[in-house]
Amino acid sequence: MAAALSPPERAPRPSPIMGLRPGSVDPKTERRAGPMFAGVGILALAVCTIVAAGQPHGDPAQWRTTLLLAAASGLWLLVLIPVFPRRTRKPWLAIGFFIVLLASATLLTSRLDPFTAFASIGYPIAFVLFPTRWSIFAAAATAVVPLLAKGIWQPSPPWITAVSIVGPILYAAWFVGAENEQRRRTNEKLAQSNAQLETALTENAALHAQLLTQAREAGVFDERQRMAREIHDTVAQGLTGIVTQLQAADRATEAADRQRHLDHVHTLAKDSLTEARRAVQALRPEPLADSHLPEALAGLANRVSGTSGAKVTAAVEGDARPLLPELEVALYRVAQEALANAEKHAHADRIGITLTYTSDLVMLDIRDDGRGFAPGDRGEGTGFGLEAMRQRVQRVAGSLTVESARGEGTAVHAEFPAIPSPGSA
Repeated sequence: MAAALSPPERAPRPSPIMGLRPGSVDPKTERRAGPMFAGVGILALAVCTIVAAGQPHGDPAQWRTTLLLAAASGLWLLVLIPVFPRRTRKPWLAIGFFIVLLASATLLTSRLDPFTAFASIGYPIAFVLFPTRWSIFAAAATAVVPLLAKGIWQPSPPWITAVSIVGPILYAAWFVGAENEQRRRTNEKLAQSNAQLETALTENAALHAQLLTQAREAGVFDERQRMAREIHDTVAQGLTGIVTQLQAADRATEAADRQRHLDHVHTLAKDSLTEARRAVQALRPEPLADSHLPEALAGLANRVSGTSGAKVTAAVEGDARPLLPELEVALYRVAQEALANAEKHAHADRIGITLTYTSDLVMLDIRDDGRGFAPGDRGEGTGFGLEAMRQRVQRVAGSLTVESARGEGTAVHAEFPAIPSPGSA
């Protein structure tokens, strides 16, 4: 994506005049455009007045009138300075200014021919004062001024006719050139944008393929982890219980005791087979499928008590309520693993399970009076049980704490956000 997000190359900056388009002024030129065009108009008016002074201009009264009109036109050109920045918000100001300007140019041209050149100031002012469409009409009106001043049916000097024809032609040439230049720059920008977009799409396609590969690999890894946890929580624990019961049956001296242990073996084998099938199908543990979490934990305590000989109690504090299925599965599996560890490794005589509901948390505590262990001990197991518990708890935004010391038993504390079941909301 680096190539797609890199800034485009800066094009050479055009000159202020060549960058103008009808109705469009460069922002940096906006503040000085009004005074600039007003100054050019006043300068043209002064030159035309000087030229007219050297030609026959009638009696002194007529000349004084002409000078007054020229002075008034010069003052009116100063009005362009405040009008120019307001031309888009208040277009009627621009229209009124231009009409008065053309009227004064017509009056001056009708009195003396040199002022025809002053009337041509209407072309550049029309160019920047009006939008594209209206600037064409303003330029056409400027071209008609000399003809109106001298009379359409009266013969005009050739240079006046030339100004009336050449002015619109030059304006049209400037207009077409500006439009073509703008179109060329727009096409260049579009081509550059298309190239950048094509590069970005290519990079995005590669990134998408990479993400799909990573997601596929992550999915495979997560599925392996899930299967490992489920096998540990079902098949491994069930087989461990079966081995324990078979060993106890071998040591039994009475036929009744031997039969009791064999019955436990049968029950464990049946439950383990059912749990293995449900794990493969990614379903909830069988006890949770048929009852709520408190009842499922109570049944788990009874089964462990019957198979281990330890006294296992289960208690509930707070208002029990259905939770998100993933949370209940995690709580049940943590209790199952903690009880299995207490039964296999701790050789505990008493195990207590406490399930606590608060307004925003649900907590599970399992305590036993077994042998305990020091940090870093692996004991007789593989160490996968505690790691599996931590992974399972973290997957549902919970926390797990295990406290133990040699000869002082073990305490397991799991804490989860109390997210209600969607069906109970």
